[in-house]
Amino acid sequence: MMHKYKTVGIVGMPPLAVIRELNLHRITIHDLDTPMIKADMELTAPYLPRVYCAILRTVILNALHISLDAIYVDVGRGKCDCALHVATVLEDMLAIPIIKTRNEDMTGYGTPVSLSRMGLMQKFERITAGVKRAEKQDDPPPACEPTAGFWGVPPRDFSILDLFPDTTHIFGWTRCMENKTPADHELERVYNPDIPTIFYAQSFCAKTALARHLALKHPHGLYLDSDVTAGGSAKAKIQAFLELSGVKL
Repeated sequence: MMHKYKTVGIVGMPPLAVIRELNLHRITIHDLDTPMIKADMELTAPYLPRVYCAILRTVILNALHISLDAIYVDVGRGKCDCALHVATVLEDMLAIPIIKTRNEDMTGYGTPVSLSRMGLMQKFERITAGVKRAEKQDDPPPACEPTAGFWGVPPRDFSILDLFPDTTHIFGWTRCMENKTPADHELERVYNPDIPTIFYAQSFCAKTALARHLALKHPHGLYLDSDVTAGGSAKAKIQAFLELSGVKL
């Protein structure tokens, strides 16, 4: 059936075997977790409560506007329980197959981008684009000495990433994404206690509990969450934290 699809959507990170098969048949993959269309988020209100995280509401918004042949949803530990419920909603919304997967891949592909010297937004763009490819990163960049850390998930609003220096190391679920092991809870819990670190999650996401817990354990950490867009308050907190920590931008 898979080879009959031309365009599919993914939610979270389906298993590598699924991505490899999609790549083999040159099927176009859309990452529904990322903002792809400009439309009012309130269009998702009939389908999901407003207290669902902005990422999963973005999934619904994309699904309402993008023509797809099927959607693959990771409903395992590599995503969240809420994704399972979103899959159920999508099944009733759309007349296409909604294929539930559980990514339990544990073969590490490495995290060179997370540890490199590069604009933080560019790092996140490379890592999030990598979920649509089964192979390792091409020409991995060399590691750098870190001056700051970003722990957490890719924010819906990437503009906050421009506030960090190029020498920011990435931790948390984003690093698990690059490693192609989204359910690796041990890797997700890793952080560097020697560098000031922002611990970030989307508002209403279950990962806010772990973000806050690790931020309290970190000798120089700050817990932060934001909803659909990162407002001035969130950006001011990041700037003040980094400046007071002596981080050179």
